[in-house]
Amino acid sequence: MTKKAFAIHSFLIRPSLALMLDAALQHDKLIMLRKHLQARGISDARVLDAMARIPREQFIDESLRAEAYSDRALTIACGQTISQPYIVALMTQALALRGNERVLEIGTGSGYQTAILAELARDVVSVERHAALSQQAAGRLLALGHDRVKLVVADGTLGWAADAPYDRILVAAAAATLPRQLIEQLVPGGILVIPLGCRDHQTLQAIHKVGDEPRIELLSACRFVPLVGEEGWPEG
Repeated sequence: MTKKAFAIHSFLIRPSLALMLDAALQHDKLIMLRKHLQARGISDARVLDAMARIPREQFIDESLRAEAYSDRALTIACGQTISQPYIVALMTQALALRGNERVLEIGTGSGYQTAILAELARDVVSVERHAALSQQAAGRLLALGHDRVKLVVADGTLGWAADAPYDRILVAAAAATLPRQLIEQLVPGGILVIPLGCRDHQTLQAIHKVGDEPRIELLSACRFVPLVGEEGWPEG
């Protein structure tokens, strides 16, 4: 037996705990891609590739690492959540990104959705009202090589006029009504994806800005944290 073969043989017999965990996460990721995404209608190859590339475990607390690819929302800091993988993929697919778009994200949160968008669009501006979350997301994105994402700490219900207009807008928090500033910052022909409804349950919608009567596509029932701000829900 050659030294190389022996090394491989020994590795298979006694892998480290870290490698075992990594193998388990890769297995869970494969299940996520096949069972929770493809089997439920996520068919955009670019979205699936991005979901496969981005390590969700790097955007959550270490204590939740084993749950990284479970299809459920997980708690992060500041009373916020990281959305379940299916919802992330569904919202991203609804944006119909081809790679040359400027995208505005409202609600940076952990930075996971931001990273997916950065894989697929030309420019990404992400607004978060919690400075601590924005700072954490900046470090995670930089570690993955996404140094061209612009992170802003501000009231997301007002969008970010400084870099408008946007080809696509994704809102990762629930509003009772569509914030006026967001639709104004969207280009004609653009797409805005947002959960609309009451605090306890919403409907995820893709709003296509076509003329004076935007075309609304209903995507899924959902439950997001509230979109807090001047044109959203009050604090508390």
